[in-house]
Amino acid sequence: MLSPSSRANRGWWDGNADDYQVEHGGFLRDSGFVWGPEGLDEAAARLLGEVRGRRVLEIGCGAAQCARWLVSQGARAAAFDISHRQLRHSQRLDDATGLRVPVVQADAESLPFGPASFDVACSAYGALPFVADPLAVFREVRRVLRPGGRFVFSVSHPIRWAFPDDPGPRGLTSDRSYFDRGPYEERDERGTLTYVEHHRTMGDWVGLLAASGLTITGLLEPEWPEGHEGVWGGWSPLRGRHLPGTAIFSCANI
Repeated sequence: MLSPSSRANRGWWDGNADDYQVEHGGFLRDSGFVWGPEGLDEAAARLLGEVRGRRVLEIGCGAAQCARWLVSQGARAAAFDISHRQLRHSQRLDDATGLRVPVVQADAESLPFGPASFDVACSAYGALPFVADPLAVFREVRRVLRPGGRFVFSVSHPIRWAFPDDPGPRGLTSDRSYFDRGPYEERDERGTLTYVEHHRTMGDWVGLLAASGLTITGLLEPEWPEGHEGVWGGWSPLRGRHLPGTAIFSCANI
């Protein structure tokens, strides 16, 4: 049974998937692995290591652009997302590129895969900011990873929650406590939850990973690169050169 957060976000992404892909599809590419708004590309970063011949799971895949790139690199990739509409876009991109990714609709808190099914799991801003119980997700990831498997995921950098989601100068002045774990919520006129994102501090993420049994092997905070002038929501060159926008955790199932 879906949690209120998962239920709300499934509806929101089903309703907004078309606009999202129109707005951001060029940046993400039909087959490309971008870790966040800074544009850090897995083709250069190689945080997943050698993927050729590996069984790789993309978590919260959207239109599976990352998994499709992994297929192009010789990986045996699969992917899932909570949004059926996003997965329809994945099918569209499969047809356009000829790179096919097996996808399934699922909630990250309860994965429809057997134990030790994958060598690598990854997520680029997928699922984890939107779930009410990230510990359940981490435990599920550990269950479906083989011993020694690798898990790498990116999320909004926790410090960003202390600042307005504004790409301009206003976004450089903190207006709330970093330690306020209250989620960002949107509700309709009847008070029904329609969208939610959850805030965890850096310490929260570390503690959750430790509690799941996964071992943190690296933490990357990408800098905003010179020449990147794009704006994505609250992310911009102005803010990106002052504040970290993304945190990328690398973990091992030891």
